[in-house]
Amino acid sequence: MLVAAAVCPCPPLLVPDVAAGAAPELDAARTACADAVGVLAAARPDLLIVIGPAEQDGRGPHPAGTTGSFRGFGVDVDVTLGAGAGQERPLPPSLAVGAWLLARAQWDVPVEGLGVGEPLEGDRCVAVGRGLGARAERVALLVMGDGSACRTLKAPGYLDERAAGFDQQAARALGAADVEALKALDESLAYELKAAGRAPWQVLAGAAEGAGLAGQLLYDDAPYGVGYFVAAWS
Repeated sequence: MLVAAAVCPCPPLLVPDVAAGAAPELDAARTACADAVGVLAAARPDLLIVIGPAEQDGRGPHPAGTTGSFRGFGVDVDVTLGAGAGQERPLPPSLAVGAWLLARAQWDVPVEGLGVGEPLEGDRCVAVGRGLGARAERVALLVMGDGSACRTLKAPGYLDERAAGFDQQAARALGAADVEALKALDESLAYELKAAGRAPWQVLAGAAEGAGLAGQLLYDDAPYGVGYFVAAWS
């Protein structure tokens, strides 16, 4: 059963070495992420699963010990997801950011990763989440994903007037641990707005069914025109 979840954004810029001189701009987001990850640790899970959006080559399970790198972003920084034998296939960027967040805390529980395709249908996301929630007696999820990338003219997806409303709906659902509201997120609109967090959030919704968790929104902002949210469920 799901006993705790942390929702964090997944831009590589969260890693200070990647952000370089712009690192202070995301200090508040990093602090909120650390607080959310602390909620996972306090829940004493038997299994921790990191979920994040992934391209085709990064989708599917990533066992403990799998490595990731930020060398593609110009810095010599490598990360490892938990402790184990791992696999040759590297972590997708979203899970690499998750591994970096986890490395800042002390963990003595099994850690796994799951890369989720952005177009994955909502019903399938929920079904995947139900399966994850049944993996152990006490399951915790670190859910990586961004909101819309269309909040400003300089955003990666340019300005879309629908973006602010979509992000408000998502932030409200994440902050309230509202499973049904997360299931109701419009997957077509999310795709148009480049909201890569939609599928991971709906996996979370499936895992959280019947868990009775309460939520708290720790961060809600759109630096660089992209919606970033941090929430803790326990």
